[in-house]
Amino acid sequence: MTVIQPTLDLWGDEPVLSHTDRIVARSADRVAWLRARSRGVTATDVARLSGPKSVRAVALDKILGTGFGGNAYTDHGREREPAIARWVKNRYGIVPSDALFHAAGETEHLATPDGVVKRASGTLELAEIKTTASRWRSIPRSYLRQVWWQQYVLGADRTLLVWEQHDGFVPVPGEPQVRWIDRDENEIYQLIRLADQVLALLRDERKR
Repeated sequence: MTVIQPTLDLWGDEPVLSHTDRIVARSADRVAWLRARSRGVTATDVARLSGPKSVRAVALDKILGTGFGGNAYTDHGREREPAIARWVKNRYGIVPSDALFHAAGETEHLATPDGVVKRASGTLELAEIKTTASRWRSIPRSYLRQVWWQQYVLGADRTLLVWEQHDGFVPVPGEPQVRWIDRDENEIYQLIRLADQVLALLRDERKR
């Protein structure tokens, strides 16, 4: 039996702003981008929200910081992303983006998709780019959570998940692999619930 969660009335009678009116910062201004991200729950945070036990871990990392500044794998991903993003634009028409958006009516719900396009039909589509040393048999669940959160924040209908495999940081021959991921309201409902628990812990900490 499919369980349909109740529709969340996030905006009441207020007009819903276009995603372009909800840009908080751009990663080109890294200081402003990092500052804005620290004040809310991002898709990167939500990727870790697998259940109630993960809520406190995410909140603590946002309060105390992780001390993680990147490694060879993240450096490779940042190096390859522009080239993969150009391929995505040429093949699928999804435009690279460095914008941090907030959700309509929820300024602490944040996401930075790698690509955004509004089709002539009005459909909003996103792209998310990954590099991996592993051959995926299925999409990692953490990446699905990240994608669903981005869809919720921007109001998108679907996302093109793009991944390029590498061997010792050398891209394997051939084109990147892709899969369209549709919006899932049930998953989004659960992610919002967990993200709001993280925000509640952050607010409690700020009051101390």
